Amino acid sequence: MSTDTTPATDAVTKTAAGTDPGAPTPNPRPDTAHSGRQWAARLAPVASLAVFIGIWYAVSYLLLTPERRFLVPPPHQVLSVAFLDWARLEPMLLALSLTAQVALAGLVIAAVLGITAAALMSRASWLERSLYPYAVVLQTVPILAIVPLIGLWFGFGFTSRVVVCVLIALFPMIANTLFGLQSVDRALHDLFTLQKARRWDRLRKLEMPAALPSVFTGLRTSSGLSVIGAIVGDMFFKQGSPGIGTLLDVYRSRLQSEELFASIILASLFGIAVFAVFTLIGRLAVGSWHASASAGER
Repeated sequence: MSTDTTPATDAVTKTAAGTDPGAPTPNPRPDTAHSGRQWAARLAPVASLAVFIGIWYAVSYLLLTPERRFLVPPPHQVLSVAFLDWARLEPMLLALSLTAQVALAGLVIAAVLGITAAALMSRASWLERSLYPYAVVLQTVPILAIVPLIGLWFGFGFTSRVVVCVLIALFPMIANTLFGLQSVDRALHDLFTLQKARRWDRLRKLEMPAALPSVFTGLRTSSGLSVIGAIVGDMFFKQGSPGIGTLLDVYRSRLQSEELFASIILASLFGIAVFAVFTLIGRLAVGSWHASASAGER
């Protein structure tokens, strides 16, 4: 008797064993690749930070002589002199808190003005033609050129610093919000027209929700610009309590390099924190319904 098995017999045997001969073989590679991408995304910031610190050390010890090392002090020296000495760290934190108040106040005012102006311009084309060029002027005129005028008009204290933040942060709010309002699907507009929706209902229920991703894009951009405006205002308007920009100017004039680098790091960390907060708020507000949310998960 022959013991050879036919293909049909093999198929019956494999099916009885619980496997389908026609089914594709499971491949664990996609999950492994996805896990690898996740780890790479997590380790990339750490790796870039390590590279940055390595370059910093190289500049301090390889490119600069000991007599000129005060220009770029090594990281451990900045840490020990500025960050681990409370007597030097405390005034920097107090100054940063004042700068944060200025930046947030300017950002809130710029957001309210920008969203309101964009909503008005989206209602009528003649309003857009009348107002948008002046918004572009705010973006193109160098802020340092009009800082003296701001000081003459509003004084040299807290108010002038906030005005600088508003002027710098306003245009991204107007441009992004207007883009979002004007990018609503025409079919949705037709649906609201069929329902005889009023203009206010159309704006509130259709255009503003659809424009939320663009609004938060403007907020993220304006948040960083507002921090820059607050630091610039600190450097020029020095009445009242000093901000972090004021300390930067003082440390520069006194050649206090460790404190100067520490202040720059604190200001940068604050800007990153503000950007991260508005990114998180944007994701929570937009949710998973918008294409940008699903694109960010890939």
